[in-house]
Amino acid sequence: MNRRFLIAAAATLALAACSPQAPGPKAGHVLTVAATAVPHAEILEFVKPQLAKDGLTLQIKVFNDYVQPNVQVEQKQLDVSYFETLPYLEQFNKDRGTHLVPIVGVHIEPMGAYSRKVKALAELADGATVAIPNEASNGGRALLLLQKAGLITLKDPANPLSSLRDVVGNPKRLKFKELESATLPRVLDQVDLALINTNYALDAKLDPTKDALAIEDGKSPYVNYLVGRADNQNDPDVKKLAAALTSPEVKAFIAQRYHGAVVPAF
Repeated sequence: MNRRFLIAAAATLALAACSPQAPGPKAGHVLTVAATAVPHAEILEFVKPQLAKDGLTLQIKVFNDYVQPNVQVEQKQLDVSYFETLPYLEQFNKDRGTHLVPIVGVHIEPMGAYSRKVKALAELADGATVAIPNEASNGGRALLLLQKAGLITLKDPANPLSSLRDVVGNPKRLKFKELESATLPRVLDQVDLALINTNYALDAKLDPTKDALAIEDGKSPYVNYLVGRADNQNDPDVKKLAAALTSPEVKAFIAQRYHGAVVPAF
């Protein structure tokens, strides 16, 4: 009897071992995030400990350009990115045939105009050299700011993707140089004015609230988004990160850390 019982028990255990197990909750899951250093990676580092307590390990990969983060998310080398505005994302998808999607808006980084040669825009000489970003979204954003400051006039004053071809008024005969966004702080000594995204300005130890001669206001439509793909935008871990980035704790962190140079969008 005992022998028959042991054989039956062994058979039961073997059957159980071969049977498919019901899926359990994710434990110790890893989410990879592409980000630029300031403020995106800093904000991610702030939420990282709490997410770890909730069973989600955040792996942050820092980039110094605006192309590779999206490329690697599209190719599924990374899960999500956090560095870009909606106009930039839409233009990127259009130009490169990618299919990235916005998940949640987190903050605004007002673009500013900086100079080491003049202390006010009115001091710009005729023929001054102005450096702006060389891609459509941020280039258009820079031109809108110059228009708001009264330095140029655009064909369509509200077009966020205006280019230099759309400049119809340039009373100071400004000369424009289009450069990669990341390089703009490094050319401040070589140009009269540079239009710089706040993340790169902060990284270069510029204080947008003190050093910018002109800056976007809090009504800027250029919110920085957490971005993913259609196949993972509703993933529980991605949603967990989205919730953390738009928490009251992050709002307080942004206010305390950046003193108005970065503004919560939620």
